[in-house]
Amino acid sequence: MAAENVINKIINNVEKVIIGKRYAIELSVVSLLCRGHVLIEDVPGTGKTSMAAALAKSLNCSFQRIQFTPDIMPSDVVGFSVFSPKTQEFEYRRGVIFSNILLVDEINRTSPKTQSSLLEAMEEKQVSVDGVTYKLAEPFMVLATQNPVENFGVYPLPEAQMDRFLMRISLGYPNFQEESSMITRFNAKSPLASLTPVAEIADVVGMQNAVEKIYVDEKINNYVVALVTHTRKNEFVALGASPRASINLCKAAQAWALCQQRNYVLPDDVIKMSHHVLAHRIMLNQESRLKKITQGSVIEMALNGTKVPSA
Repeated sequence: MAAENVINKIINNVEKVIIGKRYAIELSVVSLLCRGHVLIEDVPGTGKTSMAAALAKSLNCSFQRIQFTPDIMPSDVVGFSVFSPKTQEFEYRRGVIFSNILLVDEINRTSPKTQSSLLEAMEEKQVSVDGVTYKLAEPFMVLATQNPVENFGVYPLPEAQMDRFLMRISLGYPNFQEESSMITRFNAKSPLASLTPVAEIADVVGMQNAVEKIYVDEKINNYVVALVTHTRKNEFVALGASPRASINLCKAAQAWALCQQRNYVLPDDVIKMSHHVLAHRIMLNQESRLKKITQGSVIEMALNGTKVPSA
């Protein structure tokens, strides 16, 4: 099955649950194609968890969900060793991390120690417990949600954690017609309950391999590096985007090109993905707060200050 057909099937399936947020769904699929992870950040009730669950249910693969709370331990995520009286040996009990799609609900409600248990898995697709390394299945994707407006009972995500998310996206409130349709659709029973898979693991892996074959010209590579470098030199930035950001921005542009049924990357693909890939990786300084400069403002400065490559 052609990659674009599978992509459309997945997006259309998720839209049975999430109304009027096709672009956010497309970005989630782009992250999946890049073997990346997504942080869905928005206020309560906008469908963050529902979208993540709908994406997972659209794929015929293993799915686990964990609700992060202050009492969740790293062992709940990666697993632990327990002594077996029968074998007189320690046996490893797997945690929820061993799934193709992991939904981490309200990731900022647990301690930094537990948050850090995701770092190795998100970057290296493996976990280490008691000196033993265990590989995770492919594909592997973390979909995390958080509420950005809460100040009590939450722990800010460290920069190392944020940098491992390929994208940060938000849904926003639906418009009048979309919200009215939503009430009608959810009136009897949640459509999430009856959602069925439309893609197999082999389809996902095939699309991920196809993304890697999308042609990227050297001029595009240089354009990506120039944009990221610009964020590091901005006067309002304390910490700019990392080299990992450059790699991820290029991958996202490749995946977006595939979604547009092209086998090559255009500068417009890079521009389209830049805010979603770079914004959450930028740490602003105190002066930026005084002048009301946002991470989005910094990226706009980078886009305006970097020459777009021509053919």
